[in-house]
Amino acid sequence: MAKITFMGAGSTVFAKNVLGDTMLSPALHDVEIALYDIDGKRLDESFLLIDALNRNINEGRATVKKYYGVEHRKEALRGADFVVNAIQVGLYDPCTIIDFEVPKKYGLRQTIADTLGIGGIFRGMRTIHVLKDFARDMEEVCPNAWFLNYTNPMAILSGYMQRYTNVKTVGLCHSVQVCVSGLLKNLGLQEQYGNGEELHSKIAGINHMAWLLELTDKDGNDLYPLIRRLAKEKNAAEKHKDMVRFDYIEKLGYYCTESSEHNAEYNPFYIKAGRDDLIEKFNIPLDEYPRRCVDQIEKWGKQRDELLAGGEATHTRSREYASRIMEAMVTNVPYKIGGNVINRGMIPNLPAEACVEVPCLVDRSGVLPTYSGPLPLQLAAMNASNIYPQMLTIEAAATGSRETLYQAAMMDPHTGAQLSPDEIVSLCNDLIEAHTNAGYPVF
Repeated sequence: MAKITFMGAGSTVFAKNVLGDTMLSPALHDVEIALYDIDGKRLDESFLLIDALNRNINEGRATVKKYYGVEHRKEALRGADFVVNAIQVGLYDPCTIIDFEVPKKYGLRQTIADTLGIGGIFRGMRTIHVLKDFARDMEEVCPNAWFLNYTNPMAILSGYMQRYTNVKTVGLCHSVQVCVSGLLKNLGLQEQYGNGEELHSKIAGINHMAWLLELTDKDGNDLYPLIRRLAKEKNAAEKHKDMVRFDYIEKLGYYCTESSEHNAEYNPFYIKAGRDDLIEKFNIPLDEYPRRCVDQIEKWGKQRDELLAGGEATHTRSREYASRIMEAMVTNVPYKIGGNVINRGMIPNLPAEACVEVPCLVDRSGVLPTYSGPLPLQLAAMNASNIYPQMLTIEAAATGSRETLYQAAMMDPHTGAQLSPDEIVSLCNDLIEAHTNAGYPVF
């Protein structure tokens, strides 16, 4: 019987999706589930839901246990075969608020701040501070377990675990699965091509900026000429939510996996001091993530009550990779994913130690990255502008070096385009102090 430990189980809806998926897999019906969190109330709510889900869709065949607090973390991990990571260190209040409000004092504006930018860098630092303890515990009590990381910043956290610990790690994000279907929907091509199930696609790059390199129909016809024309026409004709990525198509030639509100802050092009005309032109939602957090907090009580109301404790298998990975490793039946792994030549014109997102095959032997080949040079350049700040953040977290953290922030495309080096050092010091005072140190 396999054991799954879910770290951050208070993320009730996400825990429902991943663990509900496992219960619907014939190979995982009798799995042992360990729910772990440091928020006792949210942990209790998740336990009630997952336990009800087990009874409703799995005939009670799984064993569900809960573990609360740091003192029980090691026991939650003991003997695990798979560890799903969905923690958010510091939550919206106080840490997301700090990540947005302190930079605003320097005139630095953000949209999401969970992947890169100054907010993503500090989210990575304070999360690695916690993951170091996770890794030590796993190396002791479940040394053969796979760490399935869903927490952002994906490349920073997965890259740290893969390079600086002995924990077998793969980073997972659903943006690869929905990339083609989302593009077809946004361009009005669903009637012709559905959700793209019969199309051939190739995606490679880095998390949240992996590139749709190829898209052909079942007869091998290249769909990019049509996509480029329609994307340019739509951007010229109307305001919509995907204007930055459609501008990528026009200027760089290719579409990427994550949303325009994310990609608006991964470069120096769209969010500029004194350039509100660009914010308007590209329909960029500044402070989007804090708005989402407030909305989710407000909705959670109602959603929780509905989910725990007996009849709602059911599930349809989702497109998340986690259960498919577990299933492939348990049954030795291969499954293809888009995984975040250390490059090591999979994309030859990106750094070897970068955490890249490439097609991977999964079976009993583990996660096997496949060779994707070199990216078009302009796409490699875009990825590299994000990779080096990511790698410097990882280095800062691993070594405890403030100077390296300053350098990570200086190399960040958005931060470096807006602030001087001295201003960046001052901003980093303010963020270090604010997070430390809030109880979530970065070193």
